[in-house]
This record gives sequence, C-alpha cells and structure tokens, in this order.
Amino acid sequence: MYDPKSEHATEFIDHQEILDTLEYARKNKDNLELVESLIERAKDCKGLSHREAALLLECDDPRLVEKMYHTAKEIKQKFYGNRIVMFAPLYLSNYCINGCVYCPYHAKNKHIRRKKLTQEEIRQEVIALQDMGHKRLALETGEDPVNNPIEYVLESIKTIYSIKHKNGAIRRVNVNIAATTVENYRRLKEAGIGTYILFQETYNKESYEALHPTGPKSDYAYHTEAMDRAMEAGIDDVGCGVLFGLETYRYDFVGILMHAEHLEARFGVGPHTISVPRICPADDIDTADFSNAVPDETFQKIVAVIRIAVPYTGMIISTRESQKCREKVLDLGVSQISGGSRTSVGGYVEEETVDENSAQFDVSDRRTLDQVVSWLLDLGYIPSFCTACYREGRTGDRFMSLVKSGQIANCCHPNALMTLKEYLEDYACPETKEKGIRVIERELQNITREKTREICRKNLAEIENGKRDFRF
Repeated sequence: MYDPKSEHATEFIDHQEILDTLEYARKNKDNLELVESLIERAKDCKGLSHREAALLLECDDPRLVEKMYHTAKEIKQKFYGNRIVMFAPLYLSNYCINGCVYCPYHAKNKHIRRKKLTQEEIRQEVIALQDMGHKRLALETGEDPVNNPIEYVLESIKTIYSIKHKNGAIRRVNVNIAATTVENYRRLKEAGIGTYILFQETYNKESYEALHPTGPKSDYAYHTEAMDRAMEAGIDDVGCGVLFGLETYRYDFVGILMHAEHLEARFGVGPHTISVPRICPADDIDTADFSNAVPDETFQKIVAVIRIAVPYTGMIISTRESQKCREKVLDLGVSQISGGSRTSVGGYVEEETVDENSAQFDVSDRRTLDQVVSWLLDLGYIPSFCTACYREGRTGDRFMSLVKSGQIANCCHPNALMTLKEYLEDYACPETKEKGIRVIERELQNITREKTREICRKNLAEIENGKRDFRF
C-alpha cells in the first residue's frame, strides 16, 4: 500500500516498502557498477530515492565509500559553501505525561527535578543567550497540557521576541513541541515561529509503540502525520529527525528519507532541516539498554548519504556529539550546530548540581559559544548567525527554489559575513575577533557580484560604527 502522496502514516511510511528496500540494498551491495553509477548521478545535486540511498549506505567497498564522502562534500559546498548556522536550545519546561522509555522526562521518573520557567525566568534565560551572541533559538518543552499548554508556548514566544538587551535580539524562534492540531499550528504560525521541529524517534511502528507505552505520544499515526498538519496550517518550514539507536539505523534511515519524499510529493516542499541525534545517557537512561547504538563510522556514513540523497535540506547536529565527531560530520554534510548549549530548564542562568539535574540529555561538547566560533574559524568555516530568509519571507517553496537553483548563496554568503561581524564586535574575545576579521576579509573576495560585495563591505563598516541588523 506504499503511497508517498497518502495522508496516512502507514501508507507513506510503509513497513513492507522499507523491508523490500533493505532487501534490495543487501542483494545489490556488491554491484559496484550500479553503486558507482548512483554516486555519479548524484553529482547533479537532484538527490536520490530512498531505495537508491539505502544501497549506498549498505555498500562497504572502501573505494566507493570514499567516493561517497567526496561527493557529499561537493554537494554541501555547492548548496551551503563553508557557512555553518549557529543556534541554541531553550528548555522551557520538563513536565511531561508521556512514558517514552529513552527520555528522562518520562512521567514515571520521580527523582528528576521538574521545573517550568516563568516569563521572567524566560527573560533572564534569553538575556543570558543574547549575551553569548545567539540570534536563533529552538524552544523545547515536555508534553503536558496542564503545565505546558499551547497558550504558555505562545506567551513564551512573544516574551522572547520582545527582549532587546544591549545589542542582543533573538531574531528567529524555532519550536520543538509535541504533535498538535492544525488550529494550534496556525497559532504558532501567527506567533512568528521559524521552523516547526518534531523528531519521529523511530519510523518502525511496532518499535515506536513499545518505546512509547503511555501518553498522547503513543499514537504513532497522530505523531507521524504532524508535519502534514503543520504544513496544512501554513507552517512551510518543518524539521524532521530520528533518534538513531532506538531501532536499527538502516530502517530509520530509509524511514526519514521516505518522510522527506512524502512532504515533497504532497506539499511540493521537503523538510527544511533533518536532525541526526544519537541515543545518549541522561539521568535514569542508560545507553547500554539500547542494542542498536550507532558507531561513529556508521554515523558519519549516514550523514554523508543523507546529504547526497536530500541535497537541499539543512542538517543539524547538537552538543550530544563530541567535538571530534562534530568536526567530521561538518565536513560530510551538517550545516547547523548548537553552541554553548544547556539542556536543562533554566540552565543558562544557573548551573545545576547533579542532584538538581533537569537535563534531557548529557552534553558531550561543553565548550562556550565563543570557543565553538573560534574552532569553526580555525577549520575554515564561517559561523553564521543569519536569520534573514525567515524574516524576508524566503521560506517553504520560495526558499527551496532558491536553494535548488543555487541562488541562495547570493544572500546567505554576505548575510553570514555581516552577522559574524556583529558577533565579533559585540561578543567575541580578542583572539576570536582577530581570526574572524581575517576570515571576513578573505571571504569578501568570494562574493561574485561586485555590487553585492560593495554593499556588504559598506554594511560591515556600518556595523563597526555601531549599526546592526543588515541583511540581503
């Protein structure tokens, strides 16, 4: 019954189609001529089907794996250049009524500290984030209609956008909250959210139901069809993700690509972002309890093949991963990372003790935002705090058409330089500022349009003189 245009979860994520795809990949993994032809075709940057991508993932020929990595790097360079978008999560509340067995927020966890931020506490958290230099946030809450109703989320968004501290401002609020109704998605759209983000966790229905034994999240179809409702409500930028390690990585790899194909088929716009978190320790969660944990080499290959298969989508990696792992996958396809993150409620203002832990997961990369920015500059990247596309109405099919044509770089590259300049002037330590200025001077020469380059140079001078918020 596989139908990518269907409105029903079990038809656009068809279990038998995934099994058939995995069998196809196993049978053809040693057909090196076929694999090589797919890699060659992928260089046109039009992507691959879920079945073709599964074959690439299954192939373990060292020469062809290296060729996949090289192709992934080329595709990323074409669409995203050397820009890396920066963001931070903001946890509003960890009250939750679900029974998810992999998350410490689950309702039966009686020793985690439950906490919900007041609007004044949100204000203090946002000021702390602004003082780091962040311009883009991802809101996170547990699912609890009493403690975290949609009205609370909407009020929190309004509070966040209202705060202007020194030169700080949050210019884009992405929202990662539980699946909800079309009407509530309309309200989120009206509140001015950027991307609506929701992780599927796993696309295997049987595993999903075992991992979510109680609570509203246990409804597989309602959860899996959430992106459809969000897009029906007018939210045209949505972000998908799975939690690798809950189910076999091959199954969920195929599932997330099928989900992307479904959104393209039904709405003409695939996911704005795909996130690739892996299961990690947290409070009463032990990764040893999950037998499908994904090793680093496999994880890197997953990132590379997703980049090849869905070249237009942004790819996100969080501070769950170590500096070493993040460095590798940045090269292979990741285009957005968090920096200076706290995964506890109120964690930006107050450091918690182990006994007071309210974090959703342990952070591996504990560096400050400035240290992450400095590291990216050393690696040759442009740390970007740009939010221009969302604010200029370049979202959904308008954004995707610019990305697929390669024209988006005409906006993104100079915008990245100008927002980096803001960061350097307002927040960077002297060493980071010096590095960043050198990178900006170098990258100005890579702006191909002379008029754009001159406007960018003029705006950079204005930023140095105290003005802010220029954008193409």
